[in-house]
Amino acid sequence: MPNLKTSIKDLRQNKRRKVYNDRLRNRIKKAVKKQNSLVTEGKKPDAEKNIKNVYKVLDKAARKNVINKGKAARTKSHLTKKLKTLSQDNVKTAKKSS
Repeated sequence: MPNLKTSIKDLRQNKRRKVYNDRLRNRIKKAVKKQNSLVTEGKKPDAEKNIKNVYKVLDKAARKNVINKGKAARTKSHLTKKLKTLSQDNVKTAKKSS
């Protein structure tokens, strides 16, 4: 345990920040998992609506320095790429069936 007053205060602050940061990280994980599941199930309209929410969560976490700005950009890029492949797959299957 810390002995100095400033160290004790730092410990309190760190505990509060940890709770906040963990909450944001969990929001990111849930949003990304939901987006991935929508894409794998092939629910394009729902995935397009949900991606806005994912962007919002990632941008907020990057702004608050919970995750790195580059990681947020990379994650958004991967999710968008998956969503685009979903729409391309639908076009390819439509052409094959006719």
